[in-house]
Amino acid sequence: MSTFHEAQASVMELAQFAASRGWLPATSGNLSVRVSEEPLTFAITRSGADKSRLRPEDVLLLDAQMQVQGETLYKPSAETTVHVALYEKFGCGSILHVHTVYNNLVSELYAERGFVEIGGHELVKALGHWEEDAAVRIPIVPNWADLHRLGSAVADAALADVPAVLVRAHGVYAWGDTPDDARRHLEAVEFLCEYVYKLHVARVAGAV
Repeated sequence: MSTFHEAQASVMELAQFAASRGWLPATSGNLSVRVSEEPLTFAITRSGADKSRLRPEDVLLLDAQMQVQGETLYKPSAETTVHVALYEKFGCGSILHVHTVYNNLVSELYAERGFVEIGGHELVKALGHWEEDAAVRIPIVPNWADLHRLGSAVADAALADVPAVLVRAHGVYAWGDTPDDARRHLEAVEFLCEYVYKLHVARVAGAV
């Protein structure tokens, strides 16, 4: 358990990390860190904030009903519903949602299948799979405009042993027990999405 100010600082650090890699374009994305489990409270980026230039007031404290705790003029991210659904399912410590070209391309390529399977690559170890010839299946869900429906879809598809879900033509949610775990999982998934897409292109071109 952390204090709100500790969680707020973690959110700002995570945002700077993701923004520096171009993963949060045009104020997109949302990031959160849990403060308490019972009752659930968490720090999350506000709606419309430039994640590359977050200030403390851009990170809000919310409860499980998505009610802001304390005084602020800002509103929480519209996709807070997804964070609540994942916190309630897994009791995780941090959730990161970013939008990148590669996770969008992969979600389009494999949307009809409902998942992208990635095996035989070193970076699946970063997702907790160390066995020989390990493979992971990252679920892909539709980009529902109804955000309560989106939250339910992501949580329903989410697997305990694969800490990420792709949303078609939208982005990825990655989570972990701690902010560092969530960051590692997100970085691994982004690398793997780029790898999968470039490998697909190379195969289509007959290069491999």
